[in-house]
Amino acid sequence: MTDNIRPLLHAEGLAKHYGSIHALRDATFSVGHGEVVGLVGDNGAGKSTLLKTLAGALQPTTGRLLIEGEPVEFHRPRDAQRAGIETVYQDLALASNLSVAENLYFGRERLRPGLLGRLGVLDHRAAEDQARAELDKIKIRIPSVASQCGELSGGQRQAVAVARAAAFGSKLVLMDEPTAALGVEQQHQVGELITRIRSQGTSVLLVSHNLPQVHELCDRVIVLYRGTTVADLAPGDVSIEEIIAWITGAAVPRGRGA
Repeated sequence: MTDNIRPLLHAEGLAKHYGSIHALRDATFSVGHGEVVGLVGDNGAGKSTLLKTLAGALQPTTGRLLIEGEPVEFHRPRDAQRAGIETVYQDLALASNLSVAENLYFGRERLRPGLLGRLGVLDHRAAEDQARAELDKIKIRIPSVASQCGELSGGQRQAVAVARAAAFGSKLVLMDEPTAALGVEQQHQVGELITRIRSQGTSVLLVSHNLPQVHELCDRVIVLYRGTTVADLAPGDVSIEEIIAWITGAAVPRGRGA
């Protein structure tokens, strides 16, 4: 990301207070076009609060967000979605009793053309055809888009959630601990999915405790410490041990994140 190009997303001084509790104090960072940016920090550092703020689920107490240089306010998740931001939460938010296609288009159902559509009749064939196309776009292999999500493996369910976000997140996909409950092979598959999303021109903000994967995949790593962004690191210039030192506060200058 060069200095003369506006970043896709810029967060400036975001804070979130609950009375005397400061979940976020000063989150300031940017995500460039086509970047994969890691967001790391210890438990309680403010990562989930920050992610929910970017997703429109929470509103900051102070600070501002800019998309491509323009100030925006997200009062609800739909506002973030309209701005091209989609979120993959840790619980995936999939309905186990619905099919892959139905989960991909849940809340955005395809309607039949003409009068039937105006009457609210769903176009299941169109949804399944489009679901296959979206899965193929990022090379996700699911036995059938008609399969119920409850029948899929953990890695396959994660892939469906990522595909749903990629299908509608035209600019930025937020990912909250996507490998937390997965085995080594499935973690690798999620890493490949992130790389494919970037190859489509979509940026990714990856919240994760999987530091080896963050170090391998990300263009930059943002560190949150006690609700404050304290470091913006280039993985090629720092080791995993150095990132850990920032996360634990050992590398944080006195007075930052206090």
